[in-house]
Amino acid sequence: MEIRTATMADLETIAAVEAACFPATEAATREEFAERLKYYAEHFWLMFDEDKLIAFVDGIVTDEKDLADEMYEKAAMHNPEGAWQMIFGVNTLPAYRKHGYAGELINAAIADAKLQGRKGLVLTCKEKLLHYYAKFGFVNEGISASTHGNVVWYQMRLTF
Repeated sequence: MEIRTATMADLETIAAVEAACFPATEAATREEFAERLKYYAEHFWLMFDEDKLIAFVDGIVTDEKDLADEMYEKAAMHNPEGAWQMIFGVNTLPAYRKHGYAGELINAAIADAKLQGRKGLVLTCKEKLLHYYAKFGFVNEGISASTHGNVVWYQMRLTF
């Protein structure tokens, strides 16, 4: 398996993996990914099985302490010098789940955030995944203000 950051050439496959991993009400669109790649392709961690994209993690960097819904929609909010690495999505194609690939990508994002001098990482997740992210050191801060996809999200933070 190869891990690398994204380029605009990865747009179609990123959008396809997202569509396979999330319901339409929660998934980012191709157009949203095009904007994200324009502003922060280096904050997409992609995993390939030979030439097939099987998993990815992405998110902006910001000085904002909490992950807000507007960040998903406004890629220009990315601040390369920001204090916090936000994680918008942890995607693994269904056929590749339960092999630790998402964990490898999360660890890559954590390592990069440390190298870049960030304060830490922030993500939101559904209640059933709280224990999963806790294994990486993320702490549950309670129910998020997010209304993304009309579901209940919990904000989790890993502080260095």
